[in-house]
Amino acid sequence: MDERHEDEGSRAFDPHLARRLLRYLRPYRARAIVSVILVIFSSILEIAGPAIVAVAIDLFVKPLGTQPVGLSARIGEFLTAHGWNADPLMGINAAALIYMIVLCGNFAVLYSQMVLMNLMGQYIMYDLRKQIFEHLQRLDVQFFDRNPVGRLMTRVTTDVDALNEMFTAGFVAIFGDIFVLIGIVGVLFWMNWRLSLVLFSITPFIILISIWFRQGARKTYRQVRARIAAINAFLQEHISGVATVQLFNREEKEAEKFEQLNARHRDANIDSIFYYAVFYPVIELIQSAGIALILWFGGGQVVRGMLSVGALIAFFQYAQRFYEPISDLSEKYNILQAAMAASERIFKLIDTEVKIRDEGTLELEHFDSIEFRDVCFAYNEPEWVLKHVSFSVKRGERVALVGHTGAGKTTITALLLRFYEPQKGEILINGLDIRKYKLASLRRLFAIVQQDFFLFTGSVGQNISLGDPDISEETIREAARRVQADRFISRLPEGYSSAVRERGAGFSVGEKQLLSFARALAFDPPVLILDEATSSIDTETERLIQEAIQTLLAGRTSIVIAHRLSTIRSADSILVFHHGEIRERGTHEELMEIEGLYRKLYEIQYREAVVA
Repeated sequence: MDERHEDEGSRAFDPHLARRLLRYLRPYRARAIVSVILVIFSSILEIAGPAIVAVAIDLFVKPLGTQPVGLSARIGEFLTAHGWNADPLMGINAAALIYMIVLCGNFAVLYSQMVLMNLMGQYIMYDLRKQIFEHLQRLDVQFFDRNPVGRLMTRVTTDVDALNEMFTAGFVAIFGDIFVLIGIVGVLFWMNWRLSLVLFSITPFIILISIWFRQGARKTYRQVRARIAAINAFLQEHISGVATVQLFNREEKEAEKFEQLNARHRDANIDSIFYYAVFYPVIELIQSAGIALILWFGGGQVVRGMLSVGALIAFFQYAQRFYEPISDLSEKYNILQAAMAASERIFKLIDTEVKIRDEGTLELEHFDSIEFRDVCFAYNEPEWVLKHVSFSVKRGERVALVGHTGAGKTTITALLLRFYEPQKGEILINGLDIRKYKLASLRRLFAIVQQDFFLFTGSVGQNISLGDPDISEETIREAARRVQADRFISRLPEGYSSAVRERGAGFSVGEKQLLSFARALAFDPPVLILDEATSSIDTETERLIQEAIQTLLAGRTSIVIAHRLSTIRSADSILVFHHGEIRERGTHEELMEIEGLYRKLYEIQYREAVVA
């Protein structure tokens, strides 16, 4: 996935994506509705503040000889008609009390709304991350061959956070900003339409600068998102491979590469700062111009008795509050843009087709045989890795696969476990196509011990059982004992409860391999696959586990991919792969007699073992 394609095609607002995002609100729609109601109520309280100040000034703090006009006059007439003729001091006290009640009420409403929206955002993030992770676990292995892990982690973390910001700070707040704008415009025109027209005459300038800001911010945001994803992918790859970097003295060169990526990300952020640095000061300038227009035109109206002093002060307050939601809406646009870009990438991942579909209905209750029938497979057609491969494995048989690197041996196990699907031919278990079995049932049939063994963060015991509650502690200990892993486990500070660090740091390669044997034994599968399983174990360690392996393999079906003499010679059948084809098959003695590929491999790879 190239950086320049990271945000390609994302739009400022996509109705289809918006509808998909709103689906995540459905379980929490009651909270969303209450939040919208609270925001509207908060907007009403916010609009009421300046009106209270205007009425209080016009009715109780008016200059001598002036009469209230407009809204203040109507409220004064209403109070007089209902027999409320308080003195100015009482009126001021009452107005101040009402104003404080409005402020406290607005605080309580905003607090409740923020708590509701942030709770909803956290639940939506939980649901979305859970869905993404579950989908990632269902995707075929080939998908991960094409997509860097760091970029996928960005989807689950940073992109989901962008959606959370939209749900908590953007989605409902937009309603509030729009309602405040509509409310302010309505109140101002109600108070004095002439002064309102003068104030709103500068609105086109606000619209133009907002359009410029949105376009520039959108462009720079896309660059920032693409470049942070590239940094994440680079970091994940190089932190995982730090030993290789150090071994070949590539620290400076790799640091130079990271410096370039980091500089590109820095420059993209600097570009975005320019738009923010221009936009907000210009908005402030326009706001100041609006205040000057109110002072010029409104002051003249006050002098002529067409506008009250309280109304003029209210206009100043409303003008300041009018520009706040406009600036806020421009900021919300960025949040919306971020959410649209993030959702496009997230939904692209979620919509990735699961090629290995679990459509089987049968349970594998017993095992009799495995058969490959004219199987052809290519990771990238037409580069065929396997060509018309046919063989069978009966229950209790030990079959060895040998051949040069790249001959297709490991691909056999990947197809058997349905990590990939063959383009041609069939793979049968008990005479039925493996696609007819449930995927979980099929994979429970096997345990695989690979050369590249993976340890998870947790305890030693948890790594052997993988947290399976059906595997008892006694089973874990017995499995470790049989492969001689208990020798080094017993020396650990907390034994089987000792913590395993990331990727098994602190364990030797041989110790990891012994744990892999213990894991396979603990699950006790009908079919055991050993994929170069002893190639990383020293001679002394191999000697310790050979008897345990032979005991394990006795009476158990096994497929062995190995170079070690001890695991090849005792096989019931040996299949010799060459360029994706089975060129020879038979027992060790039979293959040695025909003096073909196997004998050449034997003489090259096993001569030292025979001498030893």
